[in-house]
Amino acid sequence: MPDQSPALAFERVTKAYGATIAVDAVSLEIAGGSFVALVGTSGSGKSTLLKTINRLVEPSDGRVLLDGTDVTHGPAPALRRRVGYVFQNIGLFPHMTIAENIAIGLRIAGRGDEADVGALLDLVDLPRGIAGRLPDALSGGQRQRVGIARALAPGAKLLLLDEAFGALDPVTRDALGTRIRELHDRLGLTTILVTHDMAEALLLADRVLVMKAGRIVADATPAALVAGEGGDDAQALVQVPRAQADRLRALVA
Repeated sequence: MPDQSPALAFERVTKAYGATIAVDAVSLEIAGGSFVALVGTSGSGKSTLLKTINRLVEPSDGRVLLDGTDVTHGPAPALRRRVGYVFQNIGLFPHMTIAENIAIGLRIAGRGDEADVGALLDLVDLPRGIAGRLPDALSGGQRQRVGIARALAPGAKLLLLDEAFGALDPVTRDALGTRIRELHDRLGLTTILVTHDMAEALLLADRVLVMKAGRIVADATPAALVAGEGGDDAQALVQVPRAQADRLRALVA
């Protein structure tokens, strides 16, 4: 992988909301260039843990390191220029054109001409002709691709995907997931995908982390999980796509 792919480390990261512990003393390392899926049931703490990376959530205890440096060392906006963040609700500005939305990220990087916008649209497989349209003229999948283009515009090498495909139909979701994996490999990114869809995690990631009650309860490759490893909590999640596949096979048996 390219040398500039950032590495991450969590050192006993904890987040408490009053008496509720959302993230419970998580310690782990993520190598630069990795594609990691963070899965778990609703309320397991996966999105909260992800947001400690770009300081949308400040830990109650512990620290997050990006390339060996505590993410709290320096202003949050400077950190976020290095981190692409894409979430389910996309967050495009409805009164701004597609080009203007993408240019927000470009201006952060000190660029922003028409050629740069066109190159980013190419990157996410969108026609350059949509640059002058408003977001509501696009489909959900197209808007999410614009969100990805905007996130990558400043040259970020760390991409955080927080249930980014959750509102999309299955065909669009699959196509966009495949494209994200291609971009990860092509651009040499470090990517962390938060998802509740275990099949998506198994098919896209190199490493799958399973969370439960704020803790990492399994850490394995997709192949190991499919082979039955990772423990009961991981296998409960794997069983969902496995059972679906069995039922589909039964339809044509």
